[in-house]
This record gives sequence, structure tokens and C-alpha cells, in this order.
Amino acid sequence: MRDALLDFGHEGGPAAPQGEGSFEHVLLLNASFEPLNVIGWRRAVKLIVLDKAEVVVASEREIHSVTRRMAVPSVVRLTTFVRFHRREAKFSRRNIYTRDGFVCQYCGDRPPVSELTCDHVVPRSRGGRTEWSNIVTCCIPCNRRKGGRTPAEAGLHLVKKPAQPTWLWGVQHRFANRRPPKAWHAYLYIARDREVVS
Repeated sequence: MRDALLDFGHEGGPAAPQGEGSFEHVLLLNASFEPLNVIGWRRAVKLIVLDKAEVVVASEREIHSVTRRMAVPSVVRLTTFVRFHRREAKFSRRNIYTRDGFVCQYCGDRPPVSELTCDHVVPRSRGGRTEWSNIVTCCIPCNRRKGGRTPAEAGLHLVKKPAQPTWLWGVQHRFANRRPPKAWHAYLYIARDREVVS
């Protein structure tokens, strides 16, 4: 059985659902169901055959050897818990925009990216620091209106309080632009506002 599966070298079967055909990867979960990484389907199959992982969700694609067929896994879970370092999201202009959904945090508008900038909620001239909790996405008109004042002084109100994204946010947005399969959403908590700062 192991030899046959590890020798899988051909893909076939039903075509992948629209929008998912080019996403030839598998979401790897820890034993606790926390997302760990994204791996290739060949590695996922090997982990399953070696009893190091189990299939949580199978895709509609199939792989087969001469005598056997197997559904390509979409989500797999390790059978043993692995300790890992939860890397913090990189502090950058792009990640600030992404955290805020590319929406101005003062007026709520979503202009083109070329018309966005970053703003210090508490101005640097007032001791405001350049960090997640004091930087927000801002449109140019609101940025000019606010100037070197606080939001209250400028008559502006924050859409929401800025905060540092969680490690899970980093996992979510790492693949957001690549349209991950819907089967992944529940494990990336994409639809759960309480888990996402966006």
C-alpha cells in the first residue's frame, strides 16, 4: 500500500472547481487544528501514508497509480502536536492597508490605493509612536483635514481602534490574493470577524 501510494506520479480525475484549479496545495493543520503551513499534495499524501497526518477535507481531484486511486487532500491534520513559533505580521504600509481592508479609517471610503496613505492617530509631534496601535489607513483628503491634530481636534472619528494583527491574520492574508479553496476558510477563520483585524 505504501509503495503504491508513494509512487503516485500521475494526476487525473474530475477537473477542479472553478477558481481552484491552479491552487495545487494542501493546508496543513496542527493536531490542535491550528493552521501551520501550506504544502504540496505529494508531501501531504506521504504524511498520510506514514500515519503522520489524516485527511480532514478531500478535494474533487484524484491521483492514481497503476492499481489504486486516491482523492487529493485539501486539508490535512498532523496526528501529533508540533510546537511552533508564531511569527508576528511584518509592520509595513501594505500590511496596514490590508489590515484596514484598504478603507480610510476616518471617513470609511475605499479609494484607489494610489489615493491612500498612512496616518499617525496621535501625531508624532505629540509623542505618537510609529506602531500598529497608532497607525491607520487614511485617504488623502482626511489626511489633509487632520493635519498635525488628533482625530478629536479635527472632528474625525476612527472606524475602529487600530491594533497589531494576530499571527493567524498573517496566515490568512498570505494566501488571500490567491483565492484559497472554500474548504480552507473554516480553518483560516476567514469569515470570523472576532479573529481577523481587517
